[in-house]
Amino acid sequence: MYVFNRITVNPQLPKRIGRINEIANNLWWSWNTDFLRLFKMMDIDLWERCNKNPVKFLKAVAQDKLEAASKDVQFLKEYDKVVADFDGYMNSKNTWFSAKYPDNKTDLIAYFSAEYGLDQTIAIYSGGLGILSGDHLKSASDLGIPLVAVGLLYKNGYFNQRIDKYGMQQAEYRDLDLYDLPINPVKDVDGNDLMIYIKFPRRRIYLKVWEINVGRIKLYLMDSDIDLNNDEDRDTTARLYGGDQEMRIRQEIILGMGGVNLLRRLGLKPTIYHMNEGHSAFLNLEVIKNIIKEKQVSFEVARDIASSKTVFTTHTPVPAGNDIFPIGLVEKYFKDFWPRLGLSREEFLKLGMKPQEGLDSGFNMGIFALKIAGKKNGVSKLHGEVSRELFADVWPNIAANESPITYVTNGIHTCSWLSPNLKELYNKYLTSATSPYWHDRIYLEDTWKKIKNIPDEELWKAHLDRKEKLIEMVKENTTTRLRRAGVSYEEIKEIIGSLSPNDLFIGFARRFATYKRATLIFNDLERITEILNDE
Repeated sequence: MYVFNRITVNPQLPKRIGRINEIANNLWWSWNTDFLRLFKMMDIDLWERCNKNPVKFLKAVAQDKLEAASKDVQFLKEYDKVVADFDGYMNSKNTWFSAKYPDNKTDLIAYFSAEYGLDQTIAIYSGGLGILSGDHLKSASDLGIPLVAVGLLYKNGYFNQRIDKYGMQQAEYRDLDLYDLPINPVKDVDGNDLMIYIKFPRRRIYLKVWEINVGRIKLYLMDSDIDLNNDEDRDTTARLYGGDQEMRIRQEIILGMGGVNLLRRLGLKPTIYHMNEGHSAFLNLEVIKNIIKEKQVSFEVARDIASSKTVFTTHTPVPAGNDIFPIGLVEKYFKDFWPRLGLSREEFLKLGMKPQEGLDSGFNMGIFALKIAGKKNGVSKLHGEVSRELFADVWPNIAANESPITYVTNGIHTCSWLSPNLKELYNKYLTSATSPYWHDRIYLEDTWKKIKNIPDEELWKAHLDRKEKLIEMVKENTTTRLRRAGVSYEEIKEIIGSLSPNDLFIGFARRFATYKRATLIFNDLERITEILNDE
């Protein structure tokens, strides 16, 4: 039999619960677990099989399950509350930003990052940098900050981690199925897919634009995997941190320069460009070029204007954490560009180097970002100090401790990381008649003083419930891994059988890079021995 076409028939949402699809396509649900409970109520087995993915679930659920839900009194009660919460959130004009900065209604922050950790179903992140970016967007949404985000769409994503029988990591790449994700193509005024392009040596690379809604924030992602490009260029945005240095410089040109072009194409005029790590630092070149063209000024003047519009956050406190591209590679992609800035070859290349370095030292993206950005910060007080020492040579005429690198302490998006049972506790004890929504006032100290209202036994029980769930997950994952390696059930039982909620668990996510300094725990053996032996 020859299959000449395939037809996919999606279930039809009954009108009474029709807005489930709209909310499923906004990652507001990733920190509002009441919405996700609706899917468990419809079909908990399918929910687990779909890896807790609302969009995928709605394309696979049986029609009779939807019809039953649309007539279920308890389901409709929860559905109506979720819809009211979503509408109240999306339409609220009373936000932290509007109250704090009522005169800044036209401001717009453009946030650039190489990765975004928004939800486990969207694998376009690898670790802490991406998690921070994802939390940044969610927090900006909650606070009503006028922000738009820019990144790349990695259809291969970052690898999935599989641990072999020797305890070693094996990388498995799986393509993202965009059809099953809350990622949608951006359309132009004529209803066609929005395309932009970047000039590479002797050719153009075309980029299709996608968007993800993160509460009130939009994240735009650029994708080179389209028919207009040759095979090599199609692969450019395939993998996060994949390929050689040439692949990396192409990705970073697209992220920085392509991202600035994209925002112009969308008619957006950022007040500030925020570079989250040096991957997007090439955006400075595009901003400066546009200022020179529009205002008919010199490079020096344009650079000063660009400095007033740019912020750079550095994360990694080691030199290896910054991309350094060989001079030959930079020349290949920019030799036709620096004349447009009115710069010589040497003047251009020196932008990515410390003042005392020769042209053979390579083009350092972190140094380039530091030289242009008007504001630069580390991610904690101590990290700010370390960064000032690390990059002291960028400003040789001032003392290292006076280097213009400040700090903004990393935070998290609380509701993304708070377990449902703790949310219920907080809903019960952190609210009052005058402030019923504690999560709208996370930034106030008074909100957290109410933690003392929670009885110790209730807080401890919630903690132990989470720990029991962790132990079950560890047992399940360990059993699966060891069975795959041929270990007998008897041996597995011996390994995991003694795990108890009274045990101390120390965990790490994805990788234990050397700069995370794991050996610090052994610096004071007496102290760690005392801790580990204290029941």
